[in-house]
Amino acid sequence: MEILKKLYYRRLKKKNSMKDFAPSVKKSKRSFWGNVILGLFLLVMAFAFFFPVLYMVSQSLKPMNEMFIFPPKIMVQNPTMDNYRDFVNVLANTMVPVTRSLFNSFFVVVIGSIGHIVLASLCAYPLAKYKFPGSKFFNQIIVYSLMFNASVTAIPNFLTIAGLGMLDTQWAIIVPGLASTLGLYLMKNFMEQIPDSLMEAAQIDGAGYARIHFTIVMPVVKPALVTAFIMVFQSFWTNTGANFIYAEAQKGFAYVVGQLASGKVAGVGASFVGISSASSVIMFAVPLVVFLIMQNNVVSTMATSGMKE
Repeated sequence: MEILKKLYYRRLKKKNSMKDFAPSVKKSKRSFWGNVILGLFLLVMAFAFFFPVLYMVSQSLKPMNEMFIFPPKIMVQNPTMDNYRDFVNVLANTMVPVTRSLFNSFFVVVIGSIGHIVLASLCAYPLAKYKFPGSKFFNQIIVYSLMFNASVTAIPNFLTIAGLGMLDTQWAIIVPGLASTLGLYLMKNFMEQIPDSLMEAAQIDGAGYARIHFTIVMPVVKPALVTAFIMVFQSFWTNTGANFIYAEAQKGFAYVVGQLASGKVAGVGASFVGISSASSVIMFAVPLVVFLIMQNNVVSTMATSGMKE
């Protein structure tokens, strides 16, 4: 009996001592009505952001007689899949097989996204963690480059791609995407949050620069990598490459869908309105699926996640 009492008091003492290290939870100072107002505001904002998606999906399910009703109705009354069937039928009758267009798009998306992430991380690591002559100048150039619109750099990009002999190839889309500074800027900011002591400890254990980068830095900045991947993926997926690619066999799926949506394909007729709505949903669905798969990494803890025991 005495042994049981000693074990009980020892466990109770240990439990009370652990309370001193428990993180304190800061209570909100908002009142009940403050929480209600905040909740209503968030609901209104959520509906405002979700409404375009809802309208796009509803528009794609409308039959032809509901497309031209005035005043237009937001929600579909008699949903149908005819627009998607017409979209598939038109794609099946195009001059270039749709499988070729899909292959071109996925080749650009996979090679471009992975290549951009690798190059951006390799450039961001020394800019974030090492001081060398001209490092501040390079950081300023990266920030200034984010202010330029794509239309401003269209002519220099065309001259560069033409000079490299990459016209009418998928590399005309991939190479400018590899040089994008958005992912570089994002990962550099995340890498700056990594404690220097973490890398110094790895150096003491004998790890080289490459091993530190790929085994320590990259896992810690995984949320930044995933966020940059999602943005670059969407950019490559929606890029038609119309300024660089002229051969029909080299064009991507986004270009073909754009032609269908604008009614420039022979034999579409008035049904291009429904086909346009269906194509918008299809083009939107692919980046949405990628985001839903990777959203947990986007909202996860940043540099401190690598310091947990």
